[in-house]
Amino acid sequence: MAALEALWQAAVVLVGAVLVGLGYKGVDRKLAARMQGRIGPPLRQPFLDLGKLLVKETVVPRTAVRWVFSSMPFLAVIAAASVLLYIPVGPFGPVLARHGDLILILYLLAVPAVAMALGGFASGAPYAVVGAQRELVMLMSYEFPLAVVIVGLAWRVAGLGVGPAFSLATLAANPLWTQVGPLGVLGLAFLLLALLVVTPAELSKIPFDIPEAETEIAGGLMAEYSGVNLALFYLADALKTLAMAALVVVLFLPYGIAGPLGIGGLGGQILDLAFFFVKLLAVIFAAVTVVRVAFARFKVDQIARGFWLPLTAVALAGLLLLVLDKAVVG
Repeated sequence: MAALEALWQAAVVLVGAVLVGLGYKGVDRKLAARMQGRIGPPLRQPFLDLGKLLVKETVVPRTAVRWVFSSMPFLAVIAAASVLLYIPVGPFGPVLARHGDLILILYLLAVPAVAMALGGFASGAPYAVVGAQRELVMLMSYEFPLAVVIVGLAWRVAGLGVGPAFSLATLAANPLWTQVGPLGVLGLAFLLLALLVVTPAELSKIPFDIPEAETEIAGGLMAEYSGVNLALFYLADALKTLAMAALVVVLFLPYGIAGPLGIGGLGGQILDLAFFFVKLLAVIFAAVTVVRVAFARFKVDQIARGFWLPLTAVALAGLLLLVLDKAVVG
């Protein structure tokens, strides 16, 4: 019975994630267009794009390692979807709460990027190989500051003695903003800033879209993908965008609205769920939409230096402030 319950819950989460992820993708494109003085595509455009790709012919280059080239899109979708099963959704806990934690989520978040890189290498196309190399450079650049953010939060929660430190359910139930002093609040702000900067890089969005870079390498690691394979990568991107936004919300903004308003029961759960989706949209708008409208594409060396030096320094400063705050506050 427990397995059947987890199965239908996972199905609900994943179907909802596909609809919400594609919906947010449409909202992101519409808002970006409006900010640039354009009309933009209709909100349903991501659904139309996905449907069109699914009926297109899937072409595999003759130079490709066929089994690697064709399996990587499935791996990317499975990994991106799996992340969502470990993240609390508003008032509801994770489907797989007892079967993984933040360390596993870090690995799963890296899998779609690795899958895209392997697919690019396996295609045998020169532009795709260049894009794959850039993808791996980016992966090695932003993973360290992301790990510092996760370790910093888990270390501080461990000091509270409230449960497994790396559990997202524990972090969501114990927001640190009210558990620390002024130094700790400043440290959390630094960690939040670092995570918001990492988010568009994790998603390869402008200004961190160098692995695809249509104007330079003709789509890069996506250059040889088409049909169902490209549709799966498109879907993986939508799911990973939702997962990254949800991770930011759960780690730093896990608050509900029903409790303060005195609304309980089913109505309170619905209200908190709707508020969760609003927070997701706010994070996507701030970390993805505004950033890709405001900045031009960076070069690969600028990204590597930026993440390894200034951004890592910001994350480490946040961790240090949390340490100092604990020493003062206890």
